Amino acid sequence: MVYGLFFGDSITYGEYDGVFGGWVDILKRYALQKFHEGNGDELILFNLGIGGETTEGLLKRMPVELAARNSADGNLVFISYGANDLAIKDGVYSVEPDKFKENIKIAVQHAKQFSKDIYLVSILPIAQKIDGIVVGSGKLRTNEEVIVYNQILKDIAVENSLSYIDFYNAVLDDKEILLSADGVHPNEKGYGIMAEIAIPIIEKYL
Repeated sequence: MVYGLFFGDSITYGEYDGVFGGWVDILKRYALQKFHEGNGDELILFNLGIGGETTEGLLKRMPVELAARNSADGNLVFISYGANDLAIKDGVYSVEPDKFKENIKIAVQHAKQFSKDIYLVSILPIAQKIDGIVVGSGKLRTNEEVIVYNQILKDIAVENSLSYIDFYNAVLDDKEILLSADGVHPNEKGYGIMAEIAIPIIEKYL
């Protein structure tokens, strides 16, 4: 029985999707269905997304979460951060690019102690209407920063021979219809596209 651990923020948790519960929950149901149909091994997926979390929060809980859900048959680890790290409030980043890079590298080292299958997940683009705009929460995000932080993730993936899941380009062209009203979270259509990309990845373990 292989475990899949999805670390992330509200986009991993599936916020704003009242229909399917987000991309990780779609994968959960898919894996369960395949197992019940008698097609393959049991893959247990844990949605460990916490709304608003940055890589700082991840590092505090990651060693404990990994140890608590360690399967003898192996673990897949998904690390999906950056949307909150790159947010700027009162002129200050939640987590600056250099610190983000350092935190992701540490997270990868933690994951490597438990897993040979580690996936870094891209940050999604944001909607035009909030690009560079200070929103109600006082936070400002830009697509320019999304590109910078995604590049950090890509570089770390290459350096460590990890897989990089590119949700960014999958939703980029249609982002205005795939993102929810807040311009940051996907809507159910957006989450559905993310799940379609991720299903072939988990297929390998079913």
